[in-house]
Amino acid sequence: MQHYIDRFLEMIAFRGLTDNTLASYKSYVKSYLSYLETYLNKLPEDVSWEELREYFSFVQKSRKLSDRTINAHISIIRFFAMYVLQKPWDRYQLPFRKFDTYMPAVPSQEEARHFIDTLPNLKHKAIVALMYSAGLRVGEVCNLKYSDISRKDMKIYIARCKNRSDRFAFLSRNALDILTQYWYRYGQPREWLFPSTQNEGKKPIVPFTVNRIVNDHIDRLGWSQKMNCHSFRHGLGTHLYENGVDLLTIQRLLGHASINSTTIYVHIASNRNSTIKNPFDYPGAAHV
Repeated sequence: MQHYIDRFLEMIAFRGLTDNTLASYKSYVKSYLSYLETYLNKLPEDVSWEELREYFSFVQKSRKLSDRTINAHISIIRFFAMYVLQKPWDRYQLPFRKFDTYMPAVPSQEEARHFIDTLPNLKHKAIVALMYSAGLRVGEVCNLKYSDISRKDMKIYIARCKNRSDRFAFLSRNALDILTQYWYRYGQPREWLFPSTQNEGKKPIVPFTVNRIVNDHIDRLGWSQKMNCHSFRHGLGTHLYENGVDLLTIQRLLGHASINSTTIYVHIASNRNSTIKNPFDYPGAAHV
């Protein structure tokens, strides 16, 4: 089955995806090929539509995957069928799943500050302070280098973010103070800003570790389990909007490729704003 994987990687490389995305897509294909070998003893070009549907039912139930994740999985297998197997794809035979859309869990401004203030480890405090104050994705904060921090301009250089473009995030004065304390206390790292405790600091801290740090502190505080690292990025976008910053500026600061991604903060802020007065309650409104 290895030649199928090699051909898949060769074809998908033309799309110019990031290494992390390629690794994720490769894992989808390997999982599919392993299933065919283990359960069906078939080559992928011989699989029927019914068997393909059974595979996706199996993988969703066994791994408890969301419909959104299953749709991503279907997209990759479609690419594999069309460009590796050279087979036509019938979208009516394997339609995408419908899924519910939920508002992301977002801390209030007070909760975000309390979360950061109560972190017992200074390195962890600096990481979360940057994630929140600069609206960084967990992968972005992990891959920060010492040279990416500009104290003079109060900016953070983010290289090759999710939409494959560079950007500058703004640097909070309070976050810089925490970062400076961390930097001096932890040996003044000159390469990776947050080096891993393994490999003699030659590699950066990994997202899994940061996610665990955040989840552990969420447990200590007794917060909702729906909160995660990305909640702090959403928190910045929401709080900027609540403080009167326009959506185009928020889009630029967070590095959204489309303004549609930014408009979610309008809905979050509106749902939380208890100061809005209903027009029916204004003086002079009709009463029965």
